[in-house]
Amino acid sequence: MRLPRPPRVALLWLVLILCSILCSTLVFASAYNARPKLVVVIVIDQFRGDYLERYRDQFGEGGFRLFLDHGAYFTDCNYDYANTRTAPGHATLFTGSYTSGHGILANEWWDPLKKKRVTSVEDEGTKLVGIGKDHSGPGASPHNLTNDTLGDELKLATGGKARVFAVSLKDRAAILPAGFSGDGAYWIDPKSGDWITSTYYRPDLPEWVRNFNGSHRADKYRNRDWKDSEGKVLRSTAARNGRDGTPASFYEVVGSTPFANDYEFEFAKELVLYEKLGAGSATDLLVVSLSANDILGHGVGPDTPEMRSMALELDHSLAEFFTFLGHQIGMANVWMALSADHGVAPLPDFAKTLRMPAANLDAKSLREQINSLLSKKHAKNAEYVVDFDYPLAWLNEEAFSATGSKKESDAEADAGEAMKQVGLSGYYTKAQLARGETPATEIGRRYAHSYSPVGGWYVMGIPVPFRVGIPRGTDHETPFSYDTHVPLAFYGLAFQPGTYRTHAEPVDLAVTLASLLGINAPALATGRVLTEALPPHHAGPQPAASANAGGSQ
Repeated sequence: MRLPRPPRVALLWLVLILCSILCSTLVFASAYNARPKLVVVIVIDQFRGDYLERYRDQFGEGGFRLFLDHGAYFTDCNYDYANTRTAPGHATLFTGSYTSGHGILANEWWDPLKKKRVTSVEDEGTKLVGIGKDHSGPGASPHNLTNDTLGDELKLATGGKARVFAVSLKDRAAILPAGFSGDGAYWIDPKSGDWITSTYYRPDLPEWVRNFNGSHRADKYRNRDWKDSEGKVLRSTAARNGRDGTPASFYEVVGSTPFANDYEFEFAKELVLYEKLGAGSATDLLVVSLSANDILGHGVGPDTPEMRSMALELDHSLAEFFTFLGHQIGMANVWMALSADHGVAPLPDFAKTLRMPAANLDAKSLREQINSLLSKKHAKNAEYVVDFDYPLAWLNEEAFSATGSKKESDAEADAGEAMKQVGLSGYYTKAQLARGETPATEIGRRYAHSYSPVGGWYVMGIPVPFRVGIPRGTDHETPFSYDTHVPLAFYGLAFQPGTYRTHAEPVDLAVTLASLLGINAPALATGRVLTEALPPHHAGPQPAASANAGGSQ
């Protein structure tokens, strides 16, 4: 007669069975059969990597702590380029490449043919959808991307069965993550707060979006007080005038408060429900890019009670959204990733109280000084630097040509030397970057990764740390750690929970998810698969000959 197994042995068998089930889930994870059903990527605009540790003990359950305590969390994630702006950051996260691969140099750049700034997503071949009839400007699309995205590869691999959507307050933060083949990208009309899109995606808004706008959901976030945990009023969303004396827009009034995040999540929930994300035969992708942190952060800096309260309020909002996903789809069927498009410099006024060599600079005044120096050199007064988005200078090719300096490299070198005279520590010309003439240093590599052929002649200045190019508030667009350090974390059955101190970069996000989904990484991706955060795969017995094989495993 067989004796019953002791309880410990039975428990061991139970554990082995559960592990077998888990490993089976991981082995067969694949975009082709909707395992997982949905991938959700949360991107927080201007969210520095140190925020998660700074406020860790103050976070509640189910929000950021889902990643910190139950996910794979990388503490040393830094962008390896210098142009840390919103558009390049979002393009980097989803193409797995830097600007030298995806082509998005900045949020805006000078167009020498149109003789004006153009945005990274501006497209005259399209029109905006859902905006008032009095709008006559161009629409928007991802046409400036020179690399495809994670969503594009997901669509290609599944024959279009996967569904890809992205939402944000900002057009660039929705369009660039959605890629070329996204089913939809939605952002807001800054004035009214209504959700809009472009004819690139569809000729009309879906009925559910029209109903969302028609029910005036944006209005419930107006005329409210934002209070901290002690009841102190931090900001109000009451109507007010902007700097130009006209009524301030929804983007200005509500956008810099946690109510803007709640508004985005409210829309994202409707999208999940009405577009039936997670219910198809292939894995779907949803990107939610939260803009409020950036809108507030430029004014108050990263070290203020307002930014602390913003992070804690966002923690609650994330927890509610994750609970919704759990009820709607089941968290066992969802993978999630968290990151940011860039960090931000300390507020110079605050940094100076700690005896840091910080300063606010006036880009307009610096441009005038540079033009004055160039006018003296060429003995002819002209607007040689036509636009200056500190520390990036756009040159007037016609002005230089009139002096006989018709070579791009000479004109850019002249401008770069003038930029050094007004306080920048160095520079790289577009011509240098195009030829790959950067030193084999950390800074040199970051500027090499920042090259793009767009925008005519330009010079990328190397700023002095802790100096920002606006008269008040703070900014980002440097190769320094306060701008490059961002969070990177994953959650889901495919990931081994833990805190990882190994070096990671935002380009690794798309590559890691693509590998796990069994699809190609974006065409020009340079990231690596973060294998340290993946459970070990236990293969079957190896052939005897392999035991004597040379080389490392």
